[in-house]
Amino acid sequence: MVKYVCMHCEYTWDSETGDETYKVPAGPIEDFPDDWVCPQCAAGIEGIITDDE
Repeated sequence: MVKYVCMHCEYTWDSETGDETYKVPAGPIEDFPDDWVCPQCAAGIEGIITDDE
């Protein structure tokens, strides 16, 4: 399981479950389209990092 975090607004989601509220699919960020944006702040995919707790 990997948690992803938006560096701009700190929105987080889990790679195994995605986020149904914002329709974020489950799976690795590498599989997302290049034009995907954060559902909370519209930052580009390059602003998403993994959370290494």
